[in-house]
Amino acid sequence: MARNKPLAKKLRMGRALKSNSSVPTWAVVRTGGKVRRTPAQRNWRQTKLKP
Repeated sequence: MARNKPLAKKLRMGRALKSNSSVPTWAVVRTGGKVRRTPAQRNWRQTKLKP
């Protein structure tokens, strides 16, 4: 990928990177293991971002 990115693409990628983090351990413990993953999580090989 190019080193110089448009600002809009850079912002989208940063937002996707933040939303890809896992659920905190305390949340899993508090819900008794019912909440384990976030619907916003994605894998970089399976789901691509819109260009």
